[in-house]
Amino acid sequence: MNAAVRTAAISDTEPYKQEVAISLKHLRKTFEDEDGNLVEVIRDITLDVREKEFISIVGPSGCGKTTMFNIISSLIEPSDGEIILRKWRPKERRGSQIGYMLQRDLLFPWRTILDNVSLGLELSGASKAECHDKAYDYLSRYGLGDFAKAYPSALSGGMRQRAALIRTLITDPDIILLDEPFSALDYQTRLVLEDEIVSILREFGKTVVLITHDIGEAIAMSDRIAVMTQRPTMVKNLYDVGLARQYGSCIKARSDARYQTLFDEIWADLDIQLGAHRS
Repeated sequence: MNAAVRTAAISDTEPYKQEVAISLKHLRKTFEDEDGNLVEVIRDITLDVREKEFISIVGPSGCGKTTMFNIISSLIEPSDGEIILRKWRPKERRGSQIGYMLQRDLLFPWRTILDNVSLGLELSGASKAECHDKAYDYLSRYGLGDFAKAYPSALSGGMRQRAALIRTLITDPDIILLDEPFSALDYQTRLVLEDEIVSILREFGKTVVLITHDIGEAIAMSDRIAVMTQRPTMVKNLYDVGLARQYGSCIKARSDARYQTLFDEIWADLDIQLGAHRS
């Protein structure tokens, strides 16, 4: 199925590199249920994610978005099709790290924020002094230096998510996967954190894929949005957005007239599918 492409806002300058960071070609995934029947979750996903792009994946609940993430991060294998990450197939790649940030921050309550953030470096074999020096530098850079010796219970939800992002970034992955990282936060905190995270990720020059159920969040943060069909899922439409990059702010992006137009069009795409599902 070829996705239609709709353009809402494109910057005057090239917004991101045209080299492909993630290439999904006719991806398909089936699972076996408890009765031994094959359940098709992903039917045919073909999608290229460009270097340094911020793209959001929006679709009905249970359509297979997280399954797609798990395939990209090599946690599970596709049943058919191909995935190429930065020109390397997953089993061949040597330098294409992936950072995966989940809905919950998953900070260990018995470790300080400094120790939580440095965990990935520890696992890579770096010395404790090196881990702490780099972790403290990152925490100070992004407003958490004063909480380095605190435990997660002392931090607000937004601060914990910022710490989780720093933990993801500190090992310098090329590609960042965000699986609804704001879903447990209140609305005001989400708005602030959207801007913070987009700013940090662009500063580091990362390629980012966000899964979200929040259409407004996707529009406010993304260069492009891929709208998925009901399960078994495919790409239904692709939208060029770029409002956050144009304004330098996710909050300002929400004030653009095109924001509401995009919202209505994307909702219509989803509503057709939801209506078909209910019937």
